[in-house]
Amino acid sequence: MSEATPKQNIHEYLAELDDIPGTRIYTAARARKGYWINQFAMSLMKAENRARFKADERAYLDEWNISEAAKQALMARDYNTLLDLGGNVYFLSKLFSSDGIPFAEAVSTMTDMTWPEYRQMMLDGGRSPQGNRSIKGGY
Repeated sequence: MSEATPKQNIHEYLAELDDIPGTRIYTAARARKGYWINQFAMSLMKAENRARFKADERAYLDEWNISEAAKQALMARDYNTLLDLGGNVYFLSKLFSSDGIPFAEAVSTMTDMTWPEYRQMMLDGGRSPQGNRSIKGGY
């Protein structure tokens, strides 16, 4: 019995996903990079932590092993930067919720559309795949 030889290693495969416009694939490497961002976000599930964060965001963030760039992005609610730094959108949803913002409205800030434009695009069936697939594949 022989083992199948992979045609491509996992790192090469994941690197190929980086050329999809506007998309950040959440990989194990990204998860490791954003571990503390995501732990912070999960802490907001507790009311007492949300209250402490809202009372003094910087002081609360300083309790976490989070980079200065990530702290700045968290305070600015710069979700695209947070995704680049390893944040997971589902963990970051705890921050959206703490701010009283619906998930879809928060996600709309990650696009070049306003919330009403984004909502209408989603009601109309979502983003067209044309021009939103692999750049090198010409899709």
